[in-house]
Amino acid sequence: MTAGLSSHARSPLYRLLSSAAVLISATIATLLLSAHHPHIPTEAQAGAISTIKGVRVEISFAASVQNEAVTGRVYIAVSREEGRAGRGPIWQAGQAGAPLFGMNVEELPPGEWVTIDGSVIGHPVPSLDLIPPGEYWIQGFVNIYTKFERADGHTVWLHMDQWEGQNWRRSPGNLFSTPQKVIIDPDAGCDLRIVCDQEIPPIQMPPETEDVKIIRFESSTLSRWWGQPIYIGAAVRLPKGYQEYPDVYYPVNYLQGHFSRRPPRGTGREEDLAAAWPDGDIPRFIYVTLQHPSPYYDDSYGVNSENNGPYGDAIMQELIPALEERFRIIREPWARQLSGGSTGGWIALAHQIFYPEFYGGCWASCPDGIDFRAYQIVNIYEDDNAYWIDRGWMKIERPSRRRPDGNINSMMKDENWYELVVGNRSRSGGQWDIWEATYSPVGPDGYPKRVWDKLTGEINHEVGQYWRENYDLRYILERDWETLGPRLVGKLHIFTGDMDSYYLNNATHMMQEFLESTRAPYYQGEVVFQPLAPHCWGPRGIELLRMMTEHIEHYAPPGADLTSWRYP
Repeated sequence: MTAGLSSHARSPLYRLLSSAAVLISATIATLLLSAHHPHIPTEAQAGAISTIKGVRVEISFAASVQNEAVTGRVYIAVSREEGRAGRGPIWQAGQAGAPLFGMNVEELPPGEWVTIDGSVIGHPVPSLDLIPPGEYWIQGFVNIYTKFERADGHTVWLHMDQWEGQNWRRSPGNLFSTPQKVIIDPDAGCDLRIVCDQEIPPIQMPPETEDVKIIRFESSTLSRWWGQPIYIGAAVRLPKGYQEYPDVYYPVNYLQGHFSRRPPRGTGREEDLAAAWPDGDIPRFIYVTLQHPSPYYDDSYGVNSENNGPYGDAIMQELIPALEERFRIIREPWARQLSGGSTGGWIALAHQIFYPEFYGGCWASCPDGIDFRAYQIVNIYEDDNAYWIDRGWMKIERPSRRRPDGNINSMMKDENWYELVVGNRSRSGGQWDIWEATYSPVGPDGYPKRVWDKLTGEINHEVGQYWRENYDLRYILERDWETLGPRLVGKLHIFTGDMDSYYLNNATHMMQEFLESTRAPYYQGEVVFQPLAPHCWGPRGIELLRMMTEHIEHYAPPGADLTSWRYP
């Protein structure tokens, strides 16, 4: 590319369209600010909706499904389509771009009405009064919060996970209405009433089999801290021959990732595994998917946190000991291998770094940001704004997700604004909010301190420094390498596509730069990039099993049992 503007960029039409795009984005931002603070009118809001009568939707819930007052959040979803299998547009909200509007309620009795109108924040349409006239399907929803009187002295209201993986759209006990087909015309005025008279049923736990076992129990550590019963667990896949070889103990692969009730997949089909080891000397592992949903997200990120609580302690002191007591797992560091991708990649790396002598190796694919100088593409230590790059005469939006060909799927501001509609105070159950709930210090109100203003994107560098000292994995390694390095030699293996959909390759490159610079000792691991690969590239199945087996054979101490768990 040549320097300077192209002939198109110099044209009056180009300049006009660029100015219009900036104005439209600024108007939406202003409307969101106004919706968040409805008592502060703005010129943009007045110009957009002053001539219309507006849309009012009154929503309540029936005593037949909930006979006690509710503190939580109510939503209205609007869709041009009826939805899948009669479940309604609410199930599409935030996924297919269907407009969603939400507001908090406190001690709302059954049968009492609350109003969602043009002043209530929404996304991607910031106000109900900006819905174009037409025919729509509309549905109401009630997300019920639980009161947590925590051991740190703070009282907070959050949604209690019901083993659905912290998802308000499918959480048992949450309420919803039957979708209605309506005419919306903000210019003429529109008044609607919706009753949430249906309740999401309990989750059905998957059945156990001879090879798959499901573990779930109340954590005393977490329950004491949260002031409510908190459950952790695991899905365990036992290897072929586990029953036939009762004296054999096995290495274990602790898989990290998003909450799932599905059993770990292991190596896939037995015939493929046998083909990979034609001599019949097949390594047999126990595969364990750890499950630790929190009141903030579908998993806790597996570490101790001021806002999320002592999940690291619960996993290390309760969950893993329970698993190693019940199943024939070799209780030695060399036999404990970590793996995971994306969220699970970060957790796997964090556990290897925070508990360096407990685990024998980490295989992290496409990990979430492991260097906060590249928190996706935001440097939280130096950048002023997460959503915009200020170039003086113009502001450039930051994207958050892309395709391997470079085309953009979503923008940073939109993902954050959608989360704000779902829940303020980091209560959306979304990705950006759980990072804050994990990495941030607790605020005076008991909720996480924002690393940036959710509306404007303005970064709080004081919070960023807290993140750095406690959860920036690259920084922690560099800061503590003198003591950490000797305990991590050969254990760090990281894999990332060089066109990762969420720009996670940037932080991985920074990690690689540090690791390759290490001396006394050299880290002796690997950081591997796949050209043009998206999220989430990395070794799986038999390929990963082979890597772990070779690693164990190389690093296991003299006299370790390397044979009994290898059989046809």
